[in-house]
Amino acid sequence: MHHHSYWYAVSLFSCCLISISSVEAQQVAGDGTLSTTVTSSNGLSFIINNGQRAGDNLFHSFSQFSIPTGGSALFNNAVDVKNIISRVTGGSVSQIDGLIQTNGTANLFLINPSGIIFGPNAQLNIGGSFVASTASAV
Repeated sequence: MHHHSYWYAVSLFSCCLISISSVEAQQVAGDGTLSTTVTSSNGLSFIINNGQRAGDNLFHSFSQFSIPTGGSALFNNAVDVKNIISRVTGGSVSQIDGLIQTNGTANLFLINPSGIIFGPNAQLNIGGSFVASTASAV
């Protein structure tokens, strides 16, 4: 009887570790409300495409947005975009400890009501201005 309990506990623990690993690998993820797509070949560098265009503005919506140490996020916007407005809706703090990049001279707005923390390795390579906010609405 105890033998089965042991293997059940080991199996449950293994499943928890697998779940935690997959969550950590998804550090930047769209929330499905806009056509934002995120690709990553290594779990450190993320390319953000699509989104919702409205005139000179490009909107993105993420369930989570964190850049790990040594990682990067490239907003792969068209060069005629003037403003990239990005919100985080998943309820977790954004931890930025890598590089955030945009194309052209776009301004980048990062909005997360749960908070945004910039680590010692955070860097920006943005052609325009950068605004980080904990606002809950625009």
